[in-house]
This record gives sequence, structure tokens and C-alpha cells, in this order.
Amino acid sequence: MSTRPLNNPDFDLDIDNETEEPKQYKVLLMNDDYTPMDFVIFVLKKFFNKNETDAYQIMLDVHNKGSGLCGIYTFEVAESKVSQVNQFSKANQHPLTATLEEM
Repeated sequence: MSTRPLNNPDFDLDIDNETEEPKQYKVLLMNDDYTPMDFVIFVLKKFFNKNETDAYQIMLDVHNKGSGLCGIYTFEVAESKVSQVNQFSKANQHPLTATLEEM
């Protein structure tokens, strides 16, 4: 194996310009007329690790504005959170839905 350096102009070793940050996605909870506020707070604490105060504020946003921001994640994490929330809500017979939106 040779120890001499590669001095080939065909190799582009400037990889900093080729990497980019992954796209970010917002996970939102959508308002409905049937899901109790306590259940929304429970979901926010369970799946998004929100404390009581933050969960309450987001729940009020869902109720008053029609949706509430739960967090910002990469696509895979956001998709997983949306799926978990939707499955959990359905299993508990609530119509609460989560969606994701590209930033």
C-alpha cells in the first residue's frame, strides 16, 4: 500500500458544499369538536414530552386557533409522531388527528 498523497484533480474532496441540512417538518394537532381537552394534554405530554404548562398552552391553541404546533422534526421523526398520535387517538376512540407540514 502506497503512502504518497493523492494529487488527482478528478477527485473533489470539498464535501462541505455537498451536504445540506435535512428538511424540517412541523407536527400539528388539529381541532375537532369531540376530543376532551384533558386527552389532548395527555397526548402532548406522552408523545412530545411537553410539561403541563406547555401542553396546556398548545391545547388552547388547538382549541382556539384550530391547530397547535407540537414540535419540529426531520421527516422520519415527524411521520412517526403523527402515526403514533393518530393510532393512539383511534385506539382510545377519539377523533384527534396529527398532521405534518414542511417548513
